[in-house]
Amino acid sequence: MKFSVYQISRQGGRERNEDRMGYAYTRESGLFVLADGMGGHPEGAMAAQLALQTFSAYFQKTANPTVREVPDFLTSALMAAHHQIIRYAAEKGMLDTPRTTLVAALMERGQMHWVHCGDSRLYVVRDGALLTRTRDHSYMEQQAHMGRATDHINRNILFTCLGSPAKPVFDLSGPLSLQQGDRVLLCSDGLWGTVSDEEIATELSRHALEHSVPDLVETALKRGGPRCDNVTVLAMEWETAEAYQNSSVSTDDVEDGFFASTIQSGTPDSTMDDLDDAAIERSIAEINAAIRRTAERNS
Repeated sequence: MKFSVYQISRQGGRERNEDRMGYAYTRESGLFVLADGMGGHPEGAMAAQLALQTFSAYFQKTANPTVREVPDFLTSALMAAHHQIIRYAAEKGMLDTPRTTLVAALMERGQMHWVHCGDSRLYVVRDGALLTRTRDHSYMEQQAHMGRATDHINRNILFTCLGSPAKPVFDLSGPLSLQQGDRVLLCSDGLWGTVSDEEIATELSRHALEHSVPDLVETALKRGGPRCDNVTVLAMEWETAEAYQNSSVSTDDVEDGFFASTIQSGTPDSTMDDLDDAAIERSIAEINAAIRRTAERNS
């Protein structure tokens, strides 16, 4: 398995950067995750960090070296991240919970699945054209999909996220068979809020990731002006040996049992333990049991 990867995050005009991103991989599986901590609620950066840590921890436990049932994995990891945020808020005695959006993609066996909750997006570009992108869980996108006017709607109003008291709504997509040269971009709304889908697809196709991704981010920062939102992008190119770049990761020589991750294991709050494995295991067990019950009912 070979892929090129490039990631960048800029604070913009905000007081702090509450976006988080990272990727992890084994010999035969790769996970890419991006979360955007939500303003208007406390500790958005913590919510985003907890979401990434939970996905990374669950991937490390599950990918041996592949994930057996990818849709179940993505569902379980997302719900475990949600429960971890709720648990953190409860232990801190918080009146309002930290919240975050999330988008995650997992690739293995030449295919990719992805999950998202909120308005952090995933784009897939193939042969210079936009193949697909996620649809935001926002009132504006919902109304636009129904053919209604959206000029009066604030694009930042979401109807779901991780960390909310309500059970999160999320979409699972895939499998998509990857082709050489396919480019996948995960981003926060700081990018797509000022840069159009067409511009993203065109720029992503024009140059190598290490050039196209920073250019997209700089465009978003300039257009966003002094009050620009955090802009975070994690991009991947699926490639073979014939299409190899300096920013490539090759897992061909990786041994079974090896796990690598760019997701930091610590948390912004030094008073909190790194990650409660027991709590994650309980959440995973509960969610997997629910998945099995649903499958049994459907059969």
